Amino acid sequence: MNRYTEIIEKQRLFFYTNQTKSIDFRKKQLLLLRDALRKNEHILEQAIYADFKKSKFDTFTNELALLYLDIREALKKLPHWAKTKKVRTNLINFPAKSFIVPEPLGVCLIIGAWNYPIQLSLAPAIAAIAAGNTIILKPSELSSNTSSVIAQIIKDTFEPSYFTVIEGGVEETTLLLENKFDKIFFTGSVPVGKIVYQAAAQQLTPVTLELGGKSPTLILPDANLKIAAKRIAWAKFLNAGQTCIAPDYLLVHQQIKDKFLAYLVDEIKQAKYSIDAGNYVQIINERNFNRLINLIDKEKIFYGGIYQAEKRIIEPTILCDVDFNHISMQDEIFGPILPVIVFNDLQAIINEIKQRPHPLSCYVYTENKKTAKNIIHQLSFGGGAINDSIMHITNSRLPFGGVGNSGIGSYHGKAGFDAFTHYKSILSKPTFFEPNFKYSPYSDKKLQLIRKFMRI
Repeated sequence: MNRYTEIIEKQRLFFYTNQTKSIDFRKKQLLLLRDALRKNEHILEQAIYADFKKSKFDTFTNELALLYLDIREALKKLPHWAKTKKVRTNLINFPAKSFIVPEPLGVCLIIGAWNYPIQLSLAPAIAAIAAGNTIILKPSELSSNTSSVIAQIIKDTFEPSYFTVIEGGVEETTLLLENKFDKIFFTGSVPVGKIVYQAAAQQLTPVTLELGGKSPTLILPDANLKIAAKRIAWAKFLNAGQTCIAPDYLLVHQQIKDKFLAYLVDEIKQAKYSIDAGNYVQIINERNFNRLINLIDKEKIFYGGIYQAEKRIIEPTILCDVDFNHISMQDEIFGPILPVIVFNDLQAIINEIKQRPHPLSCYVYTENKKTAKNIIHQLSFGGGAINDSIMHITNSRLPFGGVGNSGIGSYHGKAGFDAFTHYKSILSKPTFFEPNFKYSPYSDKKLQLIRKFMRI
């Protein structure tokens, strides 16, 4: 028992009333959330600007628009997602009917991340609402202004027995994890993900872990280099690299190294990344800023390397001719620093990637479909793209999640509904007929009958 147990138990009691299982109830809550976001867009823009200096344009396109699309899809498809589904009954159970009943899990804890503090907090909440659960949301304390505004919006919109926000840091999260939940959804780093997973295991609570990792990008000689440079530069330096599925490092073939890097530098220069231009943000805090500065090896700087400590701004930086042992290759960068590894042997470089923890994403730039298929077939990663970066996240029909060290489970669209749903299997038999071959006394004839029915 701790200070959060009471609110969790109130949510459990509300869930037991079965109100959240109504499709109409779920739709009403989704509409309430959509209207609350629309009403408070300006306040959210101000809060996220205070945390990151993120522009109104990026706040809408990277955060709010994705939530509006999630809500619209859920409203449209929820009746189908939540519908009881008939399945075929096997011959041995004849006569009977079989069906699968989607049911909500119950009281859900969602722990959001700071890098996209609106989207990564509320997208899982939308999925949980659609699935018919109650929600306790713990936004990241690092983006404190946004956390505070989200808390107020939810407080003004929902009853705490249904959906509430608990703010705070490590202490608050630790206390929350001491309680029993029916589902925990966490977005964040691998080390913290392990802590959450261990706490969930004590209660046998199912989890979804959206983590990260060092996502590779391979650029092959036959790639459209200009387009590759344009798409990679945008994906890497969006949100100043503080994106879990950003290209973490590049693997560039020796044949096209110079030409590709020239295009990449041109793209960075043309974009004119800056807070004033509205296409760049500051690093979230001093600790992360200092961590990133320590990764900038002056001897490896190909472009950039300039930073402003007082503003926590690091300009787009390319480190060239590094290897897998370089300091920048030890952990996920999560910032605007892009190491470049040059290679000649594609299979050798694939084997190098295989030796490392599975990344959240992988990107391949080539015009050869057979080569792209071969790379995707050999490497294990959460999701990715061929001749693009990051944009796979915008297709809700593609489940989003990691594998191995980069995460457990997935969400977005139907996959998000599934993440917060238990599929209950039901066999319904009539009582007017009951064959006796499964009952004692046993005989060889009965065994033959069973084999025949089972087709074994």
